[in-house]
Amino acid sequence: MARPEKVRLGEILVQQKLLSEEQLGLALAEQKRSGRKLGRVFIDSGYVTEEQIAGALARQLNIPYINLKFYNINADLVRLLPETQARRFRALVLEDRHGALLVGMSDPTDLFAYDEIARLVKQNIELAVVNETEVLAAIDRIYRRTEDITDLARELEQEMGDVSVDFGALAVNPGLEEAPVVKLLQSVFDDAAQVRASDIHIEPQENRLHIRFRIDGVLHLQTQADIKIAPALALRLKLMSDLDISEKRLPQDGRFAVRVKSTRIDVRISTMPTQFGESIVMRLLSQGNTNLRLDAIGMPRPMMEKFRAIVQRPNGLVLVTGPTGSGKTTTLYSALAELNSVEKKLITVEDPVEYRLPGINQVQVNEKIELDFARVLRSALRQDPDIVLVGEMRDQETAQIGLRAAMTGHLVLSTLHTNDAASTPLRLMDMGVPRYMVASSLQAVLAQRLLRVICESCTTEYTPTPTELEWLRLELNDKVGMAKYFHGKGCSHCNGMGYRGRTGVYELLEMTSAVVDAANDPDPANFLKAAGQAMAGQTLRRHAVQLVIQGRTTIAEAMRISNQQEE
Repeated sequence: MARPEKVRLGEILVQQKLLSEEQLGLALAEQKRSGRKLGRVFIDSGYVTEEQIAGALARQLNIPYINLKFYNINADLVRLLPETQARRFRALVLEDRHGALLVGMSDPTDLFAYDEIARLVKQNIELAVVNETEVLAAIDRIYRRTEDITDLARELEQEMGDVSVDFGALAVNPGLEEAPVVKLLQSVFDDAAQVRASDIHIEPQENRLHIRFRIDGVLHLQTQADIKIAPALALRLKLMSDLDISEKRLPQDGRFAVRVKSTRIDVRISTMPTQFGESIVMRLLSQGNTNLRLDAIGMPRPMMEKFRAIVQRPNGLVLVTGPTGSGKTTTLYSALAELNSVEKKLITVEDPVEYRLPGINQVQVNEKIELDFARVLRSALRQDPDIVLVGEMRDQETAQIGLRAAMTGHLVLSTLHTNDAASTPLRLMDMGVPRYMVASSLQAVLAQRLLRVICESCTTEYTPTPTELEWLRLELNDKVGMAKYFHGKGCSHCNGMGYRGRTGVYELLEMTSAVVDAANDPDPANFLKAAGQAMAGQTLRRHAVQLVIQGRTTIAEAMRISNQQEE
């Protein structure tokens, strides 16, 4: 391919009637003032979109425009161009065309970049136009730290050799940031943030150390290393979280913060002695984006409006239930963020404090000094609150204090570990809470799960198995054959998994007068029947099936998260 000509982006957009002369003049003045790239000024000013710029350049230069969102990128080809240059030139090697490489660039008019890329890959190159945002996302995804992590683990292993190293002494060394153990951990956190991992598992096995990431609720092996680096990693992480470095026989819990690409990540750490050493699990909580909104968590609109109205009530108990890692805390904080105002006093009692919200008084439970949920909750109620969030109702005492607070004019939000909404009031009664307190104070129960969403870059229609169709028939009856069904075939965007991201599925039980009457009945079967009628058509299973029909998830995923216990 011939070397591209230098063209003026503004003139191209004006010629193709995507931009007016006046807008071009304003953008040039803004570029001169701010020093930003002209294309970025056009986009930020709302004159044109990235797609329109890419399309205009493709037409002008007579080269293809490639939408990377639906392009299955070959990671090995991409790595022919070093990461530094790929980021600098916003470029990706996309195809080997036998004699020439197809390179996607967000600015194919950059002659210097063209020459430099051709020099680095030592081949002829052909150009295509790609979006800058999608290029940067692909670079983040593909140039992962996997090789760095393996190399650093090997370097740490060599440094340790067969002799024991006093890492306690190493910890106070001013040059510690250069130590392989610190570089290794930094690389692990960088990579975890890059792939949106929620947890990091460091697990000593008999001969190897496994490092795994939980991504979208599923564990993936990140790397394996020599088992002898395990004590060094454990010790360093204990130092970072102020744990007792001499105690290796008992479990410990702590927290610390790390900075990854200018984003602060709070890390909750749990250590546990196992047969081959200390197993460490770290939960990652990004503090970079605390823009929590009820309309962004995936709740169906009619249910969201009903839930919003319930949490606006001046008093009563609202419970969110589901297993660990089902997004309960995010839902409660989204509700709190909407309720937070100058006129109201909000207090949270948590273990640990997961999100930090301005204007809210947040208390961390500390069992070591006997500062448990019940004790903090009793004190919190003397602080004249309007709304109280209790992280979890773990025992009878906490549940009774919370329900009494709800009876005496406070709105109380909390979580409970139950399988569904209907069994939650019965669970409270099993904990020893009087039946009349549950019936009079409980306003609503929201049950939820997190369900994986099909990767939109590789979504493909497919024919379900007979088992899947039979499961669907329980919800859809004869409508099963009328819908189209999709799955992800796996691509570079989703690391071959076929899923990318998660959304919530919900069911809401509102304690209407009929449900309250049934709650006062000693026979739990009557209550479950009344609750089932109140939630008809609004169950977890029904919401999951709706997402299948919309093509957002697979039948297998809906089956996985649904409560499959038949009546």
